Amino acid sequence: MNTAEMTAKIAAGHGFIAALDQSGGSTPKALKGYGIDNGAWSSDAEMFDLIHQMRVRIITSPAFTGDKVVGAILFERTMDGEANGKPVPQELHDRGVVPFIKIDKGLEDEAEGVQLMKAMPGLADLLARAAKRGMFGTKERSVINTANRDGIAAIVKQQFEVAQQVLSHGLVPIIEPEVNIKSADRGDSDAILTDELRKALDAMPGDAKVMLKLSLPDQPGQYASLVDHPRVLRVVALSGGFHRAEACAELAKNPGMIASFSRALLEGLRYRMSDAEFDAALGAAIDQIYAASTEKTPVAA
Repeated sequence: MNTAEMTAKIAAGHGFIAALDQSGGSTPKALKGYGIDNGAWSSDAEMFDLIHQMRVRIITSPAFTGDKVVGAILFERTMDGEANGKPVPQELHDRGVVPFIKIDKGLEDEAEGVQLMKAMPGLADLLARAAKRGMFGTKERSVINTANRDGIAAIVKQQFEVAQQVLSHGLVPIIEPEVNIKSADRGDSDAILTDELRKALDAMPGDAKVMLKLSLPDQPGQYASLVDHPRVLRVVALSGGFHRAEACAELAKNPGMIASFSRALLEGLRYRMSDAEFDAALGAAIDQIYAASTEKTPVAA
């Protein structure tokens, strides 16, 4: 797929984006959910090899195609690895799946109710390498824990500064200011975030578009103005700790939003499954998330 084809698929394709980007901190938990306990590896290299094998098993499954999975977010090591004897980005292209890469390096300690992204040394080199490997875009995550406007404004400012760097390399950024779904004032955070994002989008120079990856909102339809904003290519939702059934039920209440699930996608997949069992379980998960992304449930006023 060329850039125009990938842009069209992300903008209007029917389906969802698979988040296969667990990094060092979240990899042990992902492997445990897959049925591989901490004692199964003795070094980070072995741990990352195991998670790569899991991702390759997902990517190469007959269930994982561009018919229902329009994109996939990769960890840097996955982008650099192989699947079916080919570079992973090429395998995704061949399946009709648009590849993205996670670029953030984790979170700062909480301040003003939020966690900003840590510094990203070598970002320019990573972006250049990603573009060369055929990646379409990036994803960068920060976290909102309380409804503090100054903190949320700082997150949005940082996200859009990074987004401009990404755009300068011909890539499309997925801006991810995650609202903690366990927050006591989650609805207020959603509202403040919507306002700050609209202001930042309105102020963007040029005519490039960005994507937004947002928590499932407390109030269905909260992000409708962002879905319709002319500078937004697509709005996707993270599962944020919801189990798959609940995440899908919440997503279905939000027109215009598609899934970009990680834990909710991997739920129920196990290392010791036969290939037939694994493919069937993955296919069922993909069908459920696809339905929530494409078939919306009317919500009573």
